[in-house]
Amino acid sequence: MNTQKQNLMVRGLTLLALVLMIAAYFSPIWWVSLTAPNYPKEAFPDGIRIHFHFNGVFNGCKVAGAGTRLGSETMQADMGEDTERYNPILDKNKDMNKDAKGLDCVHEMNTINHYVGMYPIDTGSPVELRLSKFIFGWFAVMLLGFMATQRKNQLMILGAGFAAVAVWMVVDQIVMGQLAAFADHYHHEASTFFNQPEVLDRWEANLIMATKASIAGIVVAMAIIMLGVWKIRSFSLLLVLVPAMLPVFFVLDYAGWLWFFGHNLHPWGAFTVKPFMPTVFGEGKVAQFATYSYPYYGYAMLIGSSMAALLALLIRRKQMREQG
Repeated sequence: MNTQKQNLMVRGLTLLALVLMIAAYFSPIWWVSLTAPNYPKEAFPDGIRIHFHFNGVFNGCKVAGAGTRLGSETMQADMGEDTERYNPILDKNKDMNKDAKGLDCVHEMNTINHYVGMYPIDTGSPVELRLSKFIFGWFAVMLLGFMATQRKNQLMILGAGFAAVAVWMVVDQIVMGQLAAFADHYHHEASTFFNQPEVLDRWEANLIMATKASIAGIVVAMAIIMLGVWKIRSFSLLLVLVPAMLPVFFVLDYAGWLWFFGHNLHPWGAFTVKPFMPTVFGEGKVAQFATYSYPYYGYAMLIGSSMAALLALLIRRKQMREQG
């Protein structure tokens, strides 16, 4: 195969990887569902289901018929006098549960988690979720740079692209106040379940500091990539290898936060549960709940993107060897 055909194949595969990666960002990557006797199929056809995206956690419940007594109301009735201890979260679900058509399973999942002493879902991976769009922009620039065959062109693409992502990140999060707005939301969401102001203030400060440190870290990483591509010929292979690892990065981050939630339980729960590792993949059991956790079609897109990127890498690596 001549060099021109190899270059066309590398560009085509890298472009496919880029398109699939961007599509995956706007798609559900993983889904989790809980089922229990007090969540009947008439109201919850798929159980209490939520969808994980790179930029947040979203409602995965299908529209159900009205007039069915819903799960958190049933749990509230079963608890009797103990309900007073959990009024904030139960009140949050009261209006929602009047009609199953308006059900938000993210809130319902938070209710369930609250009963066993878990933090609300919104408190998980706050830095990754806020910066995910910039990380995808960063990886997109790397893939675009990899398509170029000349080092000079690669450096021009990377320089312009990285500068644009860095400016976008700083302006969006710092100048326009998106980080401060999210920190306020984070504080409010956590206080609904965990009302200790001094702890929440510390969490909010840590969130802001960690996010700013991550922004600085991304900028430094961009500079290192530029330097590496400039000085080391084979370093350019990392431009496609790192984005190809996104499926692995997601599962590691997802599993890490599941471990955090399962091993940081608090005594506010109505039911005592020993620290545990929630199910990452497959079916599990926690108290009276059956749990299901599986990849969704967005993860299939990530796998496709990764395979295309790795094929492009192998062809480019072969070219480098042939050219000495």
